[in-house]
Amino acid sequence: MKHLTALTLFLLTLTGLAHAAGPPIAEAAKQATNWHAIGMFGFFVSITFGITYWASKRTKTTNDFYVAGGGITGLQNGLAIAGDYMSAATLLGLSAMAYGQGYDAYIYMLAFFAGWPIILFMMAERLRNLGKFTFADITSYRLNQNSVRTMAAISSLVVVIFYLIAQMVGAGQLIKLLFGLDYNVAIFLVGILMVIYVAFGGMMATTWVQIIKACLLLCGGTLVMILAFSQFDFSLSKLFTQVEAVHKLGPKLMYPGALCADPITAISLGLGLMFGTAGLPHILMRFFTVNNAKAARVSVLYANGFTGYFFNVIFIMGLCAVVIVGQNPEFFEGGKIGGKLIGGGNMVVMHLAKSVGGNMLLGFLAAVAFATILAVVAGLALAGAAAISHDLYARVIKKGKATEKEEVRVSQMATVGLGLIAVVLGIAFEKQNIAFMVGLAFGVAAAANFPVLILSMYWKGLTTRGALWGGYGGVISAVCFVLFSKSVWVDVIGQKAALFPYTQPALFAMPIAFGLAYLMSVTDNSDSAKAEKELWHDQYVRAQTGFGASGASKH
Repeated sequence: MKHLTALTLFLLTLTGLAHAAGPPIAEAAKQATNWHAIGMFGFFVSITFGITYWASKRTKTTNDFYVAGGGITGLQNGLAIAGDYMSAATLLGLSAMAYGQGYDAYIYMLAFFAGWPIILFMMAERLRNLGKFTFADITSYRLNQNSVRTMAAISSLVVVIFYLIAQMVGAGQLIKLLFGLDYNVAIFLVGILMVIYVAFGGMMATTWVQIIKACLLLCGGTLVMILAFSQFDFSLSKLFTQVEAVHKLGPKLMYPGALCADPITAISLGLGLMFGTAGLPHILMRFFTVNNAKAARVSVLYANGFTGYFFNVIFIMGLCAVVIVGQNPEFFEGGKIGGKLIGGGNMVVMHLAKSVGGNMLLGFLAAVAFATILAVVAGLALAGAAAISHDLYARVIKKGKATEKEEVRVSQMATVGLGLIAVVLGIAFEKQNIAFMVGLAFGVAAAANFPVLILSMYWKGLTTRGALWGGYGGVISAVCFVLFSKSVWVDVIGQKAALFPYTQPALFAMPIAFGLAYLMSVTDNSDSAKAEKELWHDQYVRAQTGFGASGASKH
């Protein structure tokens, strides 16, 4: 019944959000075909197909399929994690936010960035030592396998689907604007490529696609930033002065503004972005691809550096665009700063690339942006497929008796199913706000996955009953808070007033998850609860060393 309740609420909320949740992104106007972008995109896709073919020859076991045999180095994994994290919302959404809201965008970026130290100092080593393929391996380590894995798989799929929607919408709008293709065609293209990468190449192909696109994105973003920043003599003070002179917000652009107008929503959003990072299934899954805990810590350190650097590049690009793009009437319907960009504000970085580097640089950055989306959706699809095949099919349905061949086949079938779902939802959410959906995915991850995961690693008293109440309480409350917010309850359902006054769930759903997990655990006096607490010593030793109390390696 709990499983059905969670899924029902999730589907009801998706139905509402498909109509309106947050401000809709402007519909991208179909532009003339950009042959530079198409040519570069074709070149990149050809390379990734070659990688997928190479990886498919080396993907024989479930260990190969899910975690690339555990043979990824710390640097490679750090680049891949950064590639996972630097999504379409990062490149397009945050640069547009810097363009329109200035300092508020930097606060937003800091909230994204703040989640990495938590993973580095509190989770990376224990994740690697305790887990095998998914984070459900950790949460169910000493608890009831069937019920806890089912809960973890459901919450993972909810987060994956929300995140997939944002990426698919970003892909469709980008291609519609720059490649001259119809939105639906672009959505199908992304879905097909996603299925090919994951179903045939598994984690090995996904990892190398992410590494390549991370390098391209870092190089392309840096090039655009240098060309744009050079027009201000590489002086931040000169840039700020000119930006304040032409922007409609004036000096207020560089002060906290709209984002802090409602401190409750701002805090809730910040908590969601910060702790949601530590609850994203496709990010957590990457820590099982390295061969030891040291490599896991190193990979987080590299990912931290790459993403932190890229956030600063994005912020400078957004501010440069205020002067360079904002003063060029070609890019506006009204020709004034703060006017409506053709294709919506999410494309401002593309207009900046064209301004400083012409069609060639625009084509390169557009192709890299699309490759970015492909890499992220591949990682999401793999995490979702692993939840279905490894957690639900192999462990819950087959009770651990499924063969590796069967498990990989189910994972491939699940990838196809997720691809179809992503295509359908991408079409249904065509006009949805990307930033809202990403923030929502982080908020749900912070409430549904993070509390149970961190408690399972650090609290001896967690029991199966506590984990189930905490996990389901987090995901159901997060979805309910969104359902009852103004963006759905009023704007979609048509009620006069919202039952929940805020749009971000983390500040309220996280305490519910932690509280229920604690309360239901400390009041659980069953024999199974006592046995689970007695297993804590073995889990603690494994978390610290990677070996159980008996000295046998877990892996």
